[in-house]
Amino acid sequence: MSTLDPDALECLAAIVEEGGFERAAQRLNITQSAVSQRLRSLEAQAGTVLVVRSRPLKPTAAGHLLIKHTKQLRLLRADLERDMQELAPSAMGGARDEERVSIAINADSIATWAMGALQAVVAQGLPLEIITDDQDFTQEWLREGQVMGCVTTLKQALRGCKVVPLGAMRYVAVAQADYARQHLPHGLTAHNFRNVPFVAFNRKDDMQREFVNQVFGLKRVALRQVFVPSSEGQVRAVRAGWGVSVLPELLVRGLIAQGELINLAPSQALPIQLYWHCWNLQSEVLDTLSAALTQAATTALLEPIV
Repeated sequence: MSTLDPDALECLAAIVEEGGFERAAQRLNITQSAVSQRLRSLEAQAGTVLVVRSRPLKPTAAGHLLIKHTKQLRLLRADLERDMQELAPSAMGGARDEERVSIAINADSIATWAMGALQAVVAQGLPLEIITDDQDFTQEWLREGQVMGCVTTLKQALRGCKVVPLGAMRYVAVAQADYARQHLPHGLTAHNFRNVPFVAFNRKDDMQREFVNQVFGLKRVALRQVFVPSSEGQVRAVRAGWGVSVLPELLVRGLIAQGELINLAPSQALPIQLYWHCWNLQSEVLDTLSAALTQAATTALLEPIV
């Protein structure tokens, strides 16, 4: 295959990332007709369809490969930008919006330790994009080439990627104090967990079931659940008396100490091992991101589970 037009590659990525031709045109500051023309040219060069014109719009398998290649080019440009800034601070302008470095991190890590880890990286001017998903599904973003790295519970490295154990996040079952005294005066047990609703992140989230399964040694647990797609939102829902939730101890430790929330099973906790996966490439930007996340995890999380 002859050399691919980088503008056309960025156009393909913009169409998929923005979810359509119109928004891609706005991001790239070109007409919608120019977006369509660049895509047709790239599809002709690739010899295959790259985007399925559906709702929502989706890339084909070939489209996924080219988007991954585009993101790798972005990473190379980010490395060049970083090196040039050191050699000649006035030689390079700021990074363009389409050159964002994307990573996927689970919501609980974003709500607790990960944002602080990335503070210095963002302060250096890296155009970072954080995509959030359930920790069991963030690796799919990496598998599809949508991100350059991810925080996930999955241990097995993907082809062309490397993996680093971060540590274990400890989860506890909590409820608002008055709610706990009224509905669970003896705490959460294998006999009463069905009497209360559980506040979960979304339908992908199996943390509540996993806690009950492992702590009480039960199988095929059916729970009444309320869904709040935000870690901080789950805490707010619990504080408002919506029910019980299994949340990171890092996130609720202060509220437990203040007596506002009650740890319903103080002798029980669920440790969830996290891993950092990223492309196995020589990149100062990627190395800096990896170092920032692993160092912060060492301080915030429990020792990695062997």
